[in-house]
Amino acid sequence: MRFGLLDDEAGEVEVETMEEVDVKKEGRSGVAASAMAASYNDQIRPLLDAVDRLRQLNVGQEGIQLPTIVVVGDQSSGKSSVLESLAGISLPRGQGICTRVPLVMRLQNGEEAKLQIEYGSGRVVPIGSEEDVAVAIDAATAEIAGSGKGISDTPITLVVRKKGVPDLTLVDLPGITRVPVQGQPEDIYDQIAGIIRAYIAPKESIILNVLSATVDFPTCESIRMSQQVDRTGERTLAVVTKADRAPEGLLEKVTVDDVRIGLGYVCVRNRIGVDDETYDEARAAERRLFEEHPLLRQIDKSMVGIPTLARRLTQIQAAIIGRCLPDIVRQINDKLSRSSDELGQMPPDLGTVADAVREFYHIVKQTRASLEKLLVRGEFDEYPDDHGRHGTARIAEMLDSYASKLQAQAQAQAQDADSSSFLVEEMRVLEETKGINLPNFLPRPAFQVLLRKKLESIEHVPHRLVTQVWDYVGDLVMGILHHHSRSYPQVQPSCRRAVQSLMDNARERSARHVKELIHMELVADYTANPDYTAKWNDMMTEGHARFLDAVEGDDVPALVTLPGFGDTDVSHLRLQRKLAGQAFDLKARLAAYWTCVVLRLVDGLALHVLYSVKRLVEKDLEDVLAAQVVGTNLDGVERMLVPSPATALKRDRLRKSIALLRECREVVANTMDKISVV
Repeated sequence: MRFGLLDDEAGEVEVETMEEVDVKKEGRSGVAASAMAASYNDQIRPLLDAVDRLRQLNVGQEGIQLPTIVVVGDQSSGKSSVLESLAGISLPRGQGICTRVPLVMRLQNGEEAKLQIEYGSGRVVPIGSEEDVAVAIDAATAEIAGSGKGISDTPITLVVRKKGVPDLTLVDLPGITRVPVQGQPEDIYDQIAGIIRAYIAPKESIILNVLSATVDFPTCESIRMSQQVDRTGERTLAVVTKADRAPEGLLEKVTVDDVRIGLGYVCVRNRIGVDDETYDEARAAERRLFEEHPLLRQIDKSMVGIPTLARRLTQIQAAIIGRCLPDIVRQINDKLSRSSDELGQMPPDLGTVADAVREFYHIVKQTRASLEKLLVRGEFDEYPDDHGRHGTARIAEMLDSYASKLQAQAQAQAQDADSSSFLVEEMRVLEETKGINLPNFLPRPAFQVLLRKKLESIEHVPHRLVTQVWDYVGDLVMGILHHHSRSYPQVQPSCRRAVQSLMDNARERSARHVKELIHMELVADYTANPDYTAKWNDMMTEGHARFLDAVEGDDVPALVTLPGFGDTDVSHLRLQRKLAGQAFDLKARLAAYWTCVVLRLVDGLALHVLYSVKRLVEKDLEDVLAAQVVGTNLDGVERMLVPSPATALKRDRLRKSIALLRECREVVANTMDKISVV
């Protein structure tokens, strides 16, 4: 088994595995074998130290999984005994769950002994002697998980450096129990299962499943859990404890492999008691057991003993680190790049009022640029799919609807009056406005009276338009301003007040303009539009004589088709023939003139709206925002100096993430440099 490491700068470095070291040891002198072992340690130890340092830095909080050997097993399966044998130290023991928090055991082979506990936010507690290890773990566990029997997912790291231990890092998890004992929470199984799944689920985790030889493997809860995340067993290694207590059938169990243990089995003998055997005595007894026992000696020697387990774990650990480290490097670089970009896209951290003023006017500039596109130039590349923000198109629709409504309102009035009332109103007005005039003279007051009534009937239509336009523009302006000021929510209330004030003024100004348009129409009945004369002439030329014939001729049909008025019954006018011709002229003039009036109301109001919107975007908005937010004492922009809690938390999180990832990258880079020069 050989693996290589890839790095952007270091290239590929190949490291020999323990199998190769062992093979070469067999054919070389002790000095050569020792040199090979030293070379192996020079290559592997830096990698282990790098991964341990990344774990200590808690790079996992950035979503980067580290290669980990996770120790799981049912309660009383012999987990503690296995770990004690590997580390050569005693761990906490007792009834119930002894391991109540994840215990990261960092074993280091070295001449200079070192024992310490690490937990919390960088807290390091030295341990005076091996006899004090269990006490120190219990104390740290009580501080994290309480003095009762509860558990926690906050880990403790135990560093053990001593001569003869394998270079390994393992994570020991609470033993699986289904039935809570007194003092344990009712959901103790769910809590433990949740912690175990979190550690064994990542594909970078190797599962060391501790099984007791005294039980049927398929019934073990730890097997069931590991099979849920590793169905093929390709990353599961099983260590079978208590081989001396149930030797019958053990050979068949580990060779048939009913539970799919892809990395194989290692059978071990547990150390008896705490004081009855030393670790050296236990290893000697284990060696004799598997060499002399009539059943156990049939098991292949590559599958028995704590030394074999240590070697296998070291091999597996080296292989998984070699496989995962290049990907870890890529993940660190990718995450660092994303976090840096995200921090760079955040608003600047304002330090002075001058900074805040500059940033505020930058927001106003961005808002103005967006609104000019949407409301003036008809460009909507910033919001291609948000049709509600395509301002010029939406306002054009409102103006088209307004023009249609004006025409429809006039037509509705004409249709509401049935043919029996044709010219009745005109004749009544002529009667009331008659004076001492020449015969057939059309009095101007009659025309103005009828025009006023028509204008009053449609006056609400332009008022509704301006209300609709400014409601829309107000929502659009506030939405765009809110978008560009989203990083400074503390100034948005002031901006909202400024926009509301601006919209109120715009509505009042447009309402006054509508009134002026209506009043101007009442001042004088005037137009230079040639369509007026052309239309009046058409109605008079083609319709006047036909109308008079129908009114004055008793022997002709009373239903007559008139240009501009359609089929009309004039029978009710035969009794009032005196004013009929004059009334028809008045109605024709009003109909022709009304077309010009409607056109003026449409064009005049449309030009006013478009001009007002342009003026609002290019000048008024900035003036009002400056007055409201900046003001004379800079109160508004000073609030920008205090970042919102969400922004402050995000910036702090990103800065910590970047610092952490840079340190992790440096750790890996230094490790690769060490390996490349060996």
